[in-house]
Amino acid sequence: MTPTERTRTYWLEHAWLGTHVEPGVAVDVADGRITAVHQDTPAPPPGAEILRGLTLPGLANAHSHAFHRALRGTVQVGSGTFWTWREVMYSVADRLTPDTYLDLARAVYAEMALAGITAVGEFHYVHHAHGGTPYADPNAMGEALIEAAAEAGIRITLLDTCYLSAGFGEPPNAHQRRFSDGTADAWAQRSSLLKERDHARIGAAIHSVRAVPAEQLATVAQWAAERRAPLHVHLSEQTAENDACRRAHGRTPTRLLADHGVLGERTTGVHNTHLTDEDVALLGGSRTGTCMCPTTERDLADGIGPATALQRAGSPLSLGSDSHAVVDLLEEARAMELNERLRTRTRGHWTAAALLRAATADGHAALGWDDTGRIETGARADLATVALDSVRTAGPLPRLGAETAVFAATAADVRHTIVGGRHVVRDGVHTLVPEVPRSLGRAVEALRA
Repeated sequence: MTPTERTRTYWLEHAWLGTHVEPGVAVDVADGRITAVHQDTPAPPPGAEILRGLTLPGLANAHSHAFHRALRGTVQVGSGTFWTWREVMYSVADRLTPDTYLDLARAVYAEMALAGITAVGEFHYVHHAHGGTPYADPNAMGEALIEAAAEAGIRITLLDTCYLSAGFGEPPNAHQRRFSDGTADAWAQRSSLLKERDHARIGAAIHSVRAVPAEQLATVAQWAAERRAPLHVHLSEQTAENDACRRAHGRTPTRLLADHGVLGERTTGVHNTHLTDEDVALLGGSRTGTCMCPTTERDLADGIGPATALQRAGSPLSLGSDSHAVVDLLEEARAMELNERLRTRTRGHWTAAALLRAATADGHAALGWDDTGRIETGARADLATVALDSVRTAGPLPRLGAETAVFAATAADVRHTIVGGRHVVRDGVHTLVPEVPRSLGRAVEALRA
């Protein structure tokens, strides 16, 4: 192996190394991984690529519904609830085809790369054609998402989602027939056809306890356990779901999942908003993760989940942009802290380092990329550089770069994104998807036509 063929060096003007910001760090990369980290490097070594600003590990978007991006700006007229918003969401899902989903997801994932995101967890449930008829390739929609991530230059964990019913004891409605495989066994057969790739991992998801009958929950959990794959589930996002679960099963959704073997270290509950003290103890005691999606939770008026209590109980935290009201993991991290301040009227529930850990290492781990999210030897070479000289970030001392990134910067301040040692975003421009705003506009317009 010669240096010019397979190795390169990045010089980081400032680097967040998990606990602190270090000035002048040189990172050697080979075959997509970090091979050495050299601190006390005040000047760029000869031939190094220079990353000015604060470089973080690549960010992990642990919860995404790519097609929801088409709703941005169109669902803010008038009043309503999560349930009225859902009807508009269904109308977009009805229009998706493998081709239009590929175009939209490619642009959405490129938008994520521009925001410093190097891996996405795609909670995927639009599986079939209209009326529930399978495509010739039964995973055509999932394959479109995997290809979209490849073309946008980021990693994906396809969380193939089991979605069988409209509610407790109710068959899928006309919109949801596209989502359903009929039974969890049929879902497992179809999902088993999906193959992992260098940039793609296959995980599982239970849409919610209302969408998968209790007696079929274990089938999904077992499928994930046999493959040691991530398993995600929407959990207690709405009080109406909790009430319906108690009526149907005499217990909370969390207890129902626990009783059917769903909770555990490879499982992540998404939202975890309306929980009892027993629910928090069950999630924390089983080391089940929590993915908070603050910008979506506030956009849909869901409520503020007990993130501090969950973390204290033992539930690792990750972050997601969910419906993509905005795509900005720095905003998600900031919002988790600020929401808690509003709820408690006190400040300082998480340090900037803890919030960045949720947006990086713990988020990647929730998606099955345990070797990502750290700037250290052996980790995947995923990096995101935040400008420290924009109108938002200029002024603070560089040693306070973590605080500046979390509490002042936005996705617009991301200057570079590197995935597996490859520059995907350079100087704020995507290197693989030309004119990302125009691509987004075309893809969204195609679904409106």
